[in-house]
Amino acid sequence: MAPLADLYQVSMAYGHWRAGRHRAPAAAELFFRRPPFRGSFALGAGLAEGLRGLRAFRFSAADVAYLRSVLPSTIDDAFFDYLATLDASEVTVTAIPEGSVVFPRVPFLQVKGPLLVVQLLETTLLCLVNYASLVATNAARFRLLAGPDVKLIEMGLRRAQGPDGALSASKYSYIGGFDCTSNILAGKLYGIPVRGTIAHSFVMSFRCLEEVQLRELSPRAGGDPVDLAGLAVSWLQRVCDLLQTPPSKANQGELAAFVSYAATFPCDFQGLLDTYCVRRSGLPNFCAVALALHQLGYQAIGVRLDSGDLAQQSKEIRRVFRACGAHFQVPWFGTIPIAVSNDISEQSLEEFRREGSEINMIGIGTNLVTCPLQPSLGCVYKLVEVNGSPCLKLTEDEEKMTIPGKKAIYRLYDAAGHPFMDLMALEEEPSPSAGQELGIRVLGQLEETIKVIPTTVEPLHRTYFRDGQVCEPLPSLPEVRTHAQVSLSLLSPAHRRLHEPQPYPVAVTERLHRLFLELRQGS
Repeated sequence: MAPLADLYQVSMAYGHWRAGRHRAPAAAELFFRRPPFRGSFALGAGLAEGLRGLRAFRFSAADVAYLRSVLPSTIDDAFFDYLATLDASEVTVTAIPEGSVVFPRVPFLQVKGPLLVVQLLETTLLCLVNYASLVATNAARFRLLAGPDVKLIEMGLRRAQGPDGALSASKYSYIGGFDCTSNILAGKLYGIPVRGTIAHSFVMSFRCLEEVQLRELSPRAGGDPVDLAGLAVSWLQRVCDLLQTPPSKANQGELAAFVSYAATFPCDFQGLLDTYCVRRSGLPNFCAVALALHQLGYQAIGVRLDSGDLAQQSKEIRRVFRACGAHFQVPWFGTIPIAVSNDISEQSLEEFRREGSEINMIGIGTNLVTCPLQPSLGCVYKLVEVNGSPCLKLTEDEEKMTIPGKKAIYRLYDAAGHPFMDLMALEEEPSPSAGQELGIRVLGQLEETIKVIPTTVEPLHRTYFRDGQVCEPLPSLPEVRTHAQVSLSLLSPAHRRLHEPQPYPVAVTERLHRLFLELRQGS
């Protein structure tokens, strides 16, 4: 795991080693400066992977040999011997639980240990947290737009930035609120539910019913096999009579594909309706096969649309399903789930809601896994203390100034149970108490003291890694997913809304503010 670093970090490590400072105690923080997607929050993710990386942190003999080949030949051999002894046994990591809502400038995790090791871990941790948190946040936004009842399926494997990006997208979109994935390797590795039926190519591969090899199906309750193809043809006439559309307009290859798939998966039949004309072909053909299955004791599980005006078509399809259910006395038919795909974006979901669609499941790929609205979260990893002395990065760009010192982080809640502020304090300061008036300075408004009285105070950081081992039980992926939804639900509507949200205030204590001023004035 150790070589997942940038070369300059190894160069700095040599500088610390040569200066005899490599074992100086140090602390660094990982945070982001601006909320992604013009919202107010992010979901913190990637912590478990980061902890696994720490546990595996070491330079193998092959790693050391490679570094010898790329670093200047003037480097002391003893430095490479030292690298071969390194591990994370002296590192301590505190962090906000994975899946929690995190705000700008608030450390998602803090790393303490020998200076050389703390700096070598920078890129590893940034790599494992940056995209994980970004895609989890993107998924959470889709979930908020879709509402709690619509099923969301991640289907971005073929669009993702390589296989690693695809697996990460499946994992972290699940944490963000998606229900399942099309990615079978992600399902195998992470236990995420997998879903998938047929593509247009399956439908297009059939031309007529004579090509269907598996034509017969036994009733679910038992008995002699029935000619499913013949049954579907008889139902097609009845459906077309009801819908007042000629059976001749229904594509026979499509009907053959539906019959073949239904005979193969009678308990999991889902029709893809838009290979040809939805109204004149896909919909009547599906209804005919679904009603034939029903006659044999089976129930179709849904339909999918992949083109056109998805919201409008969903309403038309629902009307047909209800009409068939009432006319043929099949009550469940009117509630057949309708799934959609086709380059779904946040704007698509807003339109579905505005138009009152009948969509029950949404498959999202490109706009989920590639995060086109913001391709990087922009997490940074900054030193805040070395050798017991707080350190501060000063710059003309105030946004890039760091907050010095090792810290404790608190979330303050109002009487309604909503978090209204995150507070950073020096580690040695006494913890704030519920009901206690606090004098604080809000970042961006540091010139004035503000008084707040929290109803509840929650310490955010837990110690997850110590003495080379994970020391806090890590939740399962479903547990992290549940925690993320709870964390999001606690936000006030003003902070949770996706467009022009109210900025969430992050503050420092008066004591931390004084330290900041002292270091700035002394620089």
